Amino acid sequence: MSALVAVVRSELTKILTLRSVWLTLGGVLALQVLVGATSLSLYSDAVAAITPDGIIEIFVGQPQDAEQAMLESLVASSLETCIFLPVVAAVIAGQEFRGRQLRTSMLAVPARGHLVAAKLGAAGIFLLLPALLVAAVSTLFTWLAVRQWQSGLVVSQAALSAQARFVVLAVALCLVTYAVTLVTRSVVIAVMVAVVLTAVAMSQALAPTLDRWLPVSAGRNLLLDPVSTPDLTSGRTLAVAVLATWVVVLGIAAGTAFTRREAP
Repeated sequence: MSALVAVVRSELTKILTLRSVWLTLGGVLALQVLVGATSLSLYSDAVAAITPDGIIEIFVGQPQDAEQAMLESLVASSLETCIFLPVVAAVIAGQEFRGRQLRTSMLAVPARGHLVAAKLGAAGIFLLLPALLVAAVSTLFTWLAVRQWQSGLVVSQAALSAQARFVVLAVALCLVTYAVTLVTRSVVIAVMVAVVLTAVAMSQALAPTLDRWLPVSAGRNLLLDPVSTPDLTSGRTLAVAVLATWVVVLGIAAGTAFTRREAP
């Protein structure tokens, strides 16, 4: 176990020194900040116009309970950015296939099963950071919008629970993309797979009985409120199980492909 921990630590150190990973993460966060700053006035004006009975109208003709609406906007902000985080995971995994990095790793750790497990573990630990940063940016912009009305909303139990579920979703989707990159040896293919899965889920092109098994759809089912979003295709328990299954199955596939194909 101590040997595996040492390999995880080594892999994590490698990730932390990859400039491309930080540049990609910076681009994702910059995009989120840009979108948040652009939308801030819309939400601030809507909050300023909340009626005495607690009704808000963010979009014309769509009155909602103010607290529920702002919690949903918090979740939506994180979820919108989440679709870009798998690119970070693909870049992390793709670095192994540049130059002699993979050969060096395999010479250092001949037990390929341990190496793949360490890579997935290190990636999961690192990917907590992007997920938490996205959640923090969403929290910041929501707080700026509601601070004159209900500044404690962003640290309420409902908000913290929603953001915790988001972190689970973000890390799971990133690990799925990471595993696909290891299997295909291609950042482009992995990103394309992530895009297709997202597009199919967001368009809801599949019947609910099939849609619920997609990872992004599981994310929607995990994050969104079933009362205000009646078209969800499963409950949260099944959503967590679906995400876990995708991570485990693709992790095993990555380990199998890595073990059989890669040679030191």
